[in-house]
Amino acid sequence: MKEKRKEDREVIIKLEDVFKFYKMGDVTVKAVDGIDLSIKKGDFVAIMGPSGSGKSTSMNLVGSLDIPTHGHIFLDKENISELTESELSQIRGKKIGFIFQSFNLIPNLTVKENVMLPMMFQGIDIYEREAIAQELLEKVDLGDRADHYPNQISGGQMQRVAIARALANDPEVILADEPTGNLDTKTGIKVMEFLQKLNDEGKTIIMVTHEPELAEEYADIVYWLRDGKVEKITKRNHKFNVEKEERKLEHIKERKKKLHIEEEEKQLIQKHEHDKHKKLKSKKKVSR
Repeated sequence: MKEKRKEDREVIIKLEDVFKFYKMGDVTVKAVDGIDLSIKKGDFVAIMGPSGSGKSTSMNLVGSLDIPTHGHIFLDKENISELTESELSQIRGKKIGFIFQSFNLIPNLTVKENVMLPMMFQGIDIYEREAIAQELLEKVDLGDRADHYPNQISGGQMQRVAIARALANDPEVILADEPTGNLDTKTGIKVMEFLQKLNDEGKTIIMVTHEPELAEEYADIVYWLRDGKVEKITKRNHKFNVEKEERKLEHIKERKKKLHIEEEEKQLIQKHEHDKHKKLKSKKKVSR
């Protein structure tokens, strides 16, 4: 069957005139101040903005982690604005997978058990959970780390475990909150390439970030937030654009340069530690 063009695909998440206010003593904080947002199945969307722009609150609303003060939120045509927390939890578990900046892995569970956890809440039996978890770990190249604990693997590997966990219930939407925030440049690129691959396979990706380079390089649509409002919406031009491609190449060069600097800094730190150790040894010899 011929795949639908992106512009013909159904809307999966829609925010209509959404407000979210918080009371702090006598002050009312307008975290989200009248947002309209529409995301279609198969989109790669970035929600972009500086600290305090309302992007984290918007993420919570888009991901059904919170309900609005005013306005309506539709997830797959269902109005979730007035659902109970229990009802929201069930919808989240089936339709949305979360990837958090701080990974949020449970330290006393193995890598495989962390991936299995969301399936348990959906009533999937243990044998199926184990099979699916192992398959997902193979998909993110961590099949040989299934029995390791989070403190036995690297930050990049932990983020890949988080991606596998997000895919556990085969959700339509993946919501990634600053997915490269705690990673070095090289590992961050790998994670973004994996999210791009998932999008190419048909998953809807919603990425919250403060990095304009990530938003512009990977997202089809970018919602730029400021002071709780959508300041502007930009869309990727899929036609070849020489100026844009030159900027992209320049960005890749800058990333490689940064990676090289990080490696040099690492080597300098190691040399400093080595020299310090040698000095301590020579001092001990002199004192004897």
